[in-house]
Amino acid sequence: MTEQDSSAARRAMVLNQLRPQGVTNTAVLAAMGSVPREQYVPPALRASAYADRSLLVDGGAPMMPPAELGILLNALDPRPGERALVVGAGGDYSAAVLAALGLTVTRTAGDAPPGRDLHDVVLVEGAVEQFPDWIAGQLAPGGRVGAALVEGGVARLSIGRASRGAIGFTTLADAQVPSHPGFALKPVFTF
Repeated sequence: MTEQDSSAARRAMVLNQLRPQGVTNTAVLAAMGSVPREQYVPPALRASAYADRSLLVDGGAPMMPPAELGILLNALDPRPGERALVVGAGGDYSAAVLAALGLTVTRTAGDAPPGRDLHDVVLVEGAVEQFPDWIAGQLAPGGRVGAALVEGGVARLSIGRASRGAIGFTTLADAQVPSHPGFALKPVFTF
């Protein structure tokens, strides 16, 4: 993919995927329109980097489709100077977009909290069947979390806000986001 083709694909992504899905935050549109998504996918998938679908990168880690990421970032309303945590092995592109928005970004694969720092924004890359308790402890007062929560077998883009050590979620839209392997429901033995 040439640089010219890449620029055209980013413009098309913004115009044909993000805007029609209600992404109106001009900073989010500018960041997603400037960060070269193709640099964050394996060479064999570069031609599909801007397709509106999930990609599996880094040994099968989910990378959220552009529209779903845009919807979450639009609702999270990230602001320059805030601290963000991206949870998930496929979140290099998401982290780059947040950095382009002026946030300080920390990453974790999702198996454990990255430390004691509190974050204003937490973005989970991949659908979550069982939301981990440790994420609530990573949110600063007034912090926001964006994730695709699985309810009844359907992933739904959701925004949560921290309050008294817990997170309350609001659903935004249904989504086609692959499950984050670390947040799958634990099998329960029954007769």
